[in-house]
Amino acid sequence: MENIMLEVSARHVHLTQEQVEILFGEGHQLTVKKELSQPGQFAAEERVTVVGPKKTFENVAVLGPVRDHAQVEFAKSDCYALGIMGEIRESGDIENTPGVELKTEHGSLTLDKGLIIAKRHIHMTPEDAENFGVKDKDIVSVKVETDGRPLIFGETVIRVSPKFKLAMHIDTDEANACNAANGGNPTVTIIK
Repeated sequence: MENIMLEVSARHVHLTQEQVEILFGEGHQLTVKKELSQPGQFAAEERVTVVGPKKTFENVAVLGPVRDHAQVEFAKSDCYALGIMGEIRESGDIENTPGVELKTEHGSLTLDKGLIIAKRHIHMTPEDAENFGVKDKDIVSVKVETDGRPLIFGETVIRVSPKFKLAMHIDTDEANACNAANGGNPTVTIIK
């Protein structure tokens, strides 16, 4: 069975087109800096400052393409430093989450919701899901074996779409816990 690629998701922001124009100027379009592993997704050249009551994070990545709603994804340790605790949620589930202020040299805006700690998940195609014996929204445990710090992650969401590429996404706190932040080629095994 194919090994699942493990990717570490650092803090980043998703914006609507209207918010892109507020922060970067009227008519502005996000500029592709680097294609990401999920088809059609990219890291943009554009960066924002995320302002909290305790700390300000500068140079935070913006990911594209634009979405229907804004979302700010931080690790829990980032939220502690920021002074606003995000909710552990799946991407897109932003109701009843805290907001945060975003700034650039061109403009600023305050989101009324959208700060989340992304729930760990595995992207799969329908064929991958069949091969692994899982379905969309299943919750599984996953063993990640790295040099010196193997770890079992529970509560991992399976996300299935023909638009996805097989990959597990964890945040920087989780990557540090299993020593995956230093690269290498970890082995990822689903244990139901």
